[in-house]
This record gives sequence, C-alpha cells and structure tokens, in this order.
Amino acid sequence: MKKKKKTALLVVTLIAVLSSFYFLLGYQSKQDGKLACNCPPGFQLTEQNTCILRNLYQQYSSLQNSGVGGLKTALPTVRDGFSPQQIDLGRLLFFDPILSGDKSISCASCHNPYKGFADGKAVTVGVGGAVQTRSAPTLWNVAYLNSFFWDGRSHSLEDQMQGPLFSPIEMGATRTQLLSTLNANRNYKELFSEAFPTEPSDSIQLNQIYTSIAAFESTLISLNSRYDQYAHGYDQALNDKEIEGLNIFRSFVARCAECHTPPLFTNQQIAVIGVPELEGKPLDPGAEIPNNDASMRGGFKVPSLRNIAKTAPYMHSGSMETLRDAAEFYNLGRGHAVPKDENLILHWHIWEPNLSDDELDRLVDFMNTLTDESFIPQIPKDVPSGLPVNIFKPIDNKVKTGSKVSMD
Repeated sequence: MKKKKKTALLVVTLIAVLSSFYFLLGYQSKQDGKLACNCPPGFQLTEQNTCILRNLYQQYSSLQNSGVGGLKTALPTVRDGFSPQQIDLGRLLFFDPILSGDKSISCASCHNPYKGFADGKAVTVGVGGAVQTRSAPTLWNVAYLNSFFWDGRSHSLEDQMQGPLFSPIEMGATRTQLLSTLNANRNYKELFSEAFPTEPSDSIQLNQIYTSIAAFESTLISLNSRYDQYAHGYDQALNDKEIEGLNIFRSFVARCAECHTPPLFTNQQIAVIGVPELEGKPLDPGAEIPNNDASMRGGFKVPSLRNIAKTAPYMHSGSMETLRDAAEFYNLGRGHAVPKDENLILHWHIWEPNLSDDELDRLVDFMNTLTDESFIPQIPKDVPSGLPVNIFKPIDNKVKTGSKVSMD
C-alpha cells in the first residue's frame, strides 16, 4: 500500500517537473523576438489557443454554503482562458520598470517572486521612496479571488492593477504617459500585435496592457504543497506534528479554518479582528472607507495562507514579524490590541482559544506545509525596454517562522 502511495506522489511530482520543462521551452522562443507559444505549467493549451487550468481539485465537488467541509473540496471558479502570447507579454510587462513614471520600479518590485510575490517589508515603498500605509499582499492564486486590495475595494485584476500603476506615490505613471512610452517602443509594438492579432495594430491600448498583466498574474498557481499531497491521499506527505497542527487548525477550538478555509485558505471575506498598527501609526479604517460602513471599521480581507512562510511580516500593517507572532495574536483574546478610544465590531469567531505553547508551535508547523513554488515563473534576464530588471534571488533563504528557522 505504501509503495502505491509513493508511486502516486512520484507521478504527481514528475508531471510538475515535465510541465515546468515544457513551460520553459515555450518561453525560450522569446529569444528570437517571439512570445511563448506554450502554456505555463498546470495549464492545457486548447485548439482555440487559450490556456485552461488543470489540477486535482477539479475532481472534487464544491461545498459552497455547506460549511468548512473536509480536505477534498473544490476550489472557487478560476480566471483562465488567456492565450500563451498574452501571458508571456504580461510576464515581460510585470518585470519591466517601463511601467512606472520614473522607470525605477516594476510590478515585481513590490511582488517579488522570491519573497512569495510580496516584498518582505512591513509596508511597501513606491517611487521616490514613498512609504505606503499597508503591506504588499501575495499574488499567488489571485486567479481564484473575487476581490482585491486589503480593503476589498476592487473586483477584477484589471481594475486592481490601475491602483498602483497610476498612484503618484506607488508606481507614479499616468495613462497618457504609459501609452506614449509603450507606443514609442518598437519591441513592445510588435509584441502587442502578436498577443492581440485580431485587434488594430497601429497603437497599444490600455485594455491590452491590463489584459496582459492579468493573464500573467492568473498563472501564478500554487496547489502542490505537501499539504495538497496529503489532502489528495498521500498520508506520508505530513509528519505527526504537522498533522497535529492541521487538526488544531481545523478544530472548533482554534477556528482557523472558518476564515482561512481550505483549499484556498481564505473565505475571501472582510473580517474585523483588531490587528494592531505599527507603533505610532493611527488605526487604519480599512474596509469602512470603500464601503461607507462604520461596522466595517478596521476590517480587512482574510488573506490566503498559501506560501505564508515566504511573506513575513504579516497582517495589513506588517506588525507581526513571524508566524508564531500571528498565531499568538489570535490566542491572546478578543480585542486585546484594539485602541482604547475605538469600539470596533469584531468578527464573531475572535475569542480566547487558550491554546498551549505546544499547540501554537504545531500550528506554525502546519502553516509551513502550505509552501509550493514549483510553478514559479521564469524571470526574464532582459525586457523589451532595455531597462534593468533588478529582481535578484536572496542569498540567504532563511524564513522566520517563530518556532524554528526553516531553509528552502
């Protein structure tokens, strides 16, 4: 029986490796001035030249509106159906500083693939060193999300990206400047014509830019962690401490899974939990502002825990340095960090679980099993603008988890 399970895991791993190899072969074609003609790993190329996501979770039924459910639960509806050429063009745009007003930063500056598609900072930094108010959320599995930004104010990838692109303190571009810059670049003119062959090729349009970046971001899929292998039936994928952590995570005492619901590990809702700000900063009103709803004051989207070990520090404010800190925050009791002059309407599940130190450590052990970067995209060595990419893999890959230091 064990031999069959090991064989099954080997097959899954082999498929992932072969898919990655196939993916890289397609992207090598960029060297001759052409965009990729193959889909990224995990996607199937259709006769209509679109990339459709394929994964084991598609064999399961949805338990939407039926409670938390078990491990074999379907994922939400995914955003796919882009062409390989649109995806590849989006990849180049994502890493190209040409999108920023002063050509100093790219999308990847705040969403670094080597840092879990976050940036490793408590709050992100924009053009000219402008310090923002919130941390950069991960982009892994955004194809499954129905709202974006910490306050959930956007409902499509195309709409979301316009926020940082045209913010004077984030990427600092304007719509007029962006179109002028890209249309003046012969390389991009040719690539956009290739990615959008049925549309007029005389000039690049804003919607084509948004579509391309959305196409690339929709391929950032992470669904083959050790947890996933365990969920699909390979019981040796997790050790005893990690399984104990999973059981605590799903228990009615800890209640983690009620908001960080598997398999996406978020219920995509806004929750007011009383997260503290960095020292000296006022309370961030969060979702109260876009919703004009005082009951949502201090409310933020429940983030996915996928690749969570890669994205420290945690929370919208970056106020939790380690996973252990984050787990302990929930254990310290309802509203313990709410400022005295605030009367927040806290989410109903925030209470005092009174978990032991050992149980908190087991939760951290489990959250570390949610790491999967097997489909990390290829970072281009150069981009059509000729500007430096400036995305480097950290030399020190140690990850802060609180209970131990793990290595890649």
